[in-house]
Amino acid sequence: MDIRSKQKVLLTSAGSADDANEDDGLRTLEMFINGAWCRSSAGRWFESKNPCTGEAWARLPRADASDVDRAVQAADKAFRTGPWSKMIASDRGLLLHRLGDLIAANATHLADLEVRDNGKLMTEMLGQMRYLPRWFQYYGGLADKIEGHVTPIDKAGMFHYVAYEPVGVVGAITPWNSPLLLTAWKLAPALAAGNTIVVKPSEHATASMLGLARLFDEAGFPPGVLNVVTGFGDEAGRAVVEHPLVRRIAFTGSDLGGAKISEAAARQFKRVSLELGGKSPHIVFADADIEAAVKGVISGIFAAAGQTCMAGSRVLLHRSIADAFIGKLVERMKQARIGDPNRPDTDVGPVATEPQLEKVLSYIEIAKAEGATCILGGNRVTTGDCARGWFVEPTIFTNVRNDMRIAREEVFGPVLCVLTFETDDEAVAMANDTDYGLAAGFWTTSLARALELPKRLQAGTVWVNAYRVVSYLAPFGGVKHSGIGRENGSAAIMEYLEPKSVFLNGISSISNPFTMQ
Repeated sequence: MDIRSKQKVLLTSAGSADDANEDDGLRTLEMFINGAWCRSSAGRWFESKNPCTGEAWARLPRADASDVDRAVQAADKAFRTGPWSKMIASDRGLLLHRLGDLIAANATHLADLEVRDNGKLMTEMLGQMRYLPRWFQYYGGLADKIEGHVTPIDKAGMFHYVAYEPVGVVGAITPWNSPLLLTAWKLAPALAAGNTIVVKPSEHATASMLGLARLFDEAGFPPGVLNVVTGFGDEAGRAVVEHPLVRRIAFTGSDLGGAKISEAAARQFKRVSLELGGKSPHIVFADADIEAAVKGVISGIFAAAGQTCMAGSRVLLHRSIADAFIGKLVERMKQARIGDPNRPDTDVGPVATEPQLEKVLSYIEIAKAEGATCILGGNRVTTGDCARGWFVEPTIFTNVRNDMRIAREEVFGPVLCVLTFETDDEAVAMANDTDYGLAAGFWTTSLARALELPKRLQAGTVWVNAYRVVSYLAPFGGVKHSGIGRENGSAAIMEYLEPKSVFLNGISSISNPFTMQ
């Protein structure tokens, strides 16, 4: 069976409607609520378009508040009275392990779905899908290691302990750039902690989440533990955030979207975690390994067409090496292959959506108007493999000042700003002169600098002689406009737990049922 045949099997079992509805060539997918596949209550649909061709390939239910209510009610029931509520932590962990095994077995299928939806390179998406099981295995192992503790108390005759309990129904609103990976960062710890969840994936990349829902069903999760509602942010997303039974929101997206969600959640005193944008600095010092740093800068901004929240979109070069570094960078990127993300030799794929294409091109024009010099790229690509899709040339600007919009606002495309500095203090000041604080990276052979600078850089993650490295073991998140809370590592599971303080008085007078009468 070839990949396309496997793809049809996956989609059919992940909520595809009757073939009679596919005479226009589109696959018809359905939502996953309370363990069953269903359409929207209003019978509305929207289309998913392939960024490589610009053509629609699937239709999905356009959920509204009534559909979200069905999903939340199912999640609340599963949390309070269903089998999930009675399941011991070790058994929850076993289910997460089983899910990880199923993801590993279906990695190629899931990667193919993501490439169709968001246009990212198959080589990158397949790597992500093969790594994805680690999240469910890791948190599956943590599920039965959530331990309370006994505390000394200053009250005579009192016994006191702290227990950690799941918060309840979690609403997860996830992005289009790495849909399953960034959803797993929320799903795995939330479920390990004993919560249930309603996921509203991006309308631009939904199919892979439905593919994952099929695997949840196959793994044996009880109905209502995972629910997936598909649709738009101002309809389904808003309804998830505002539903009174949703007790916690986990969001990945723009800082503007995060601010709106935070404001709406605050009206009901809901906890939030927000993994937002970045304008991350990538610093190269004079003593750096230049060849390695060039590769790191390329990986940091161009490998994913700039569509990562941690993209190293500002490169800060020591003035003494700037010309040589820029020369090597431009030479390397002139050789980059732009085109079909399914080809193993493609280096840069399309941006994910047509609005994003227009946004990236508009920022390129803004940079030119502000006086930055475009030394590479700057145009839409409309030839060869790129004739119908949403492709932008890898673009590099020099003569950039840190107060320019191109250096301060998140473009989320294959656009790199080059700035220069003279001293370490100047580099740190420039790096920190931003509203964001998600990530930073720098290249040096100085051990003293490698140990000192991470303390001075205002970022949730700092890479030294590396870039764009993440792990299920390492907490990830930002400061300033880059968000609230942390994902990954043991810290993430605490985001989905509430501490409960319990005082016991008069223990000696409580009858013991095991005492002989």
